[in-house]
Amino acid sequence: MMGERKLRVIDVSRMTGIHRNMVTLLYRETATRVDIDALDRLCRLFNCTVGDLLEFVNEPDQN
Repeated sequence: MMGERKLRVIDVSRMTGIHRNMVTLLYRETATRVDIDALDRLCRLFNCTVGDLLEFVNEPDQN
């Protein structure tokens, strides 16, 4: 979505108030935790639903 709108991490950070490190983690798909308020801000910015931002991936057991 950032690419479609030609937005940089810093642009999204400034527009939403979300710390740029968190935006970077989300962009790189390496975030392990996401604040609900951050999701709300991103959904409002991109006019989308949470399901458009997140995908559940079932990881195999690591026993």
